[in-house]
Amino acid sequence: MKVLLIVNAAASSVTPRRQVAVHRLLSAAHDVRMVETRHRGHATEFAKEGVDHGVDVVAVFGGDGTLNEAANGLVGSDVALAPLPGGSTNVFARTLGLSDHPVDALRTTLVALSEKSIHRIGVGSVNGRYFLFHTGIGWDARLVRQVEKRAHLKRRLGHGLFVWAGLETWFHLYDRTVPHFRVVYDDGTTTERGCFSIVQNSNPYTYVGKRPFNLSPDVTLDGPLSAMTLTELKSGPFIKLMFETLRSRDAMLRSDIVDYHPDVNSLTVEMLHPVPYQVDGDDLGDAIHLEFRHVPAALDLVVPVGFGT
Repeated sequence: MKVLLIVNAAASSVTPRRQVAVHRLLSAAHDVRMVETRHRGHATEFAKEGVDHGVDVVAVFGGDGTLNEAANGLVGSDVALAPLPGGSTNVFARTLGLSDHPVDALRTTLVALSEKSIHRIGVGSVNGRYFLFHTGIGWDARLVRQVEKRAHLKRRLGHGLFVWAGLETWFHLYDRTVPHFRVVYDDGTTTERGCFSIVQNSNPYTYVGKRPFNLSPDVTLDGPLSAMTLTELKSGPFIKLMFETLRSRDAMLRSDIVDYHPDVNSLTVEMLHPVPYQVDGDDLGDAIHLEFRHVPAALDLVVPVGFGT
């Protein structure tokens, strides 16, 4: 196969040695051209060029943000996306069942390519930007912004940086005393007191170490979106909910402070003032209005043999 390998050399888990190993192993079985991203949006540009030049697969060795950019360049094409974990968390690659180690993940991907294990999946869209696993509105987006300001520390501190940024945001940078938006769903129902919301295209939302953090057990890559909105952000109930979520897949569904909506094809978020939002862990700034929709059968994805069975 003709493969375009997109590498983000600045990603947390990408090292020169691993980059050489990934390139060498992939090139042993396929016709590979390797490129490195240099700026925001570069992976989207590379992916679109790959489509124009007739590649079969775009493999991405980087974090979730780089993977999202590449996906945005491939939606609607017949070029398959192959994630290779190179970030600090690698949510989407791990959701597919890939190892968090890039070389081990590549070995699984090579088997998938030889078996033509390619699955057409749906994606989410928010204001025209596609997402693979989630969009966060409010507190977690402000957290992501703090992490990105200290991106040079991600390789060294890893998940510790996210914990620090989360506490900083919770206590000092995000007003938890008032609602910030309302959510209007495609069935006409509304959530009036939106404090923090997650719209998901897949589950889990993230990983805490090796443990999945499940918010929407109903959502799959083949079906519509799901949305959960917290209607209050008091420390006690929120911390209790976080611990319950780590222990149980359906904790969010049973919570009194969560408004949960599965099987959503479209929704609108109307802000009371500009509110931060993030897409697949990438800060997209502040918004006053967000339009979400589910885009079915939008993207070919290389998946491990037997995925979803």
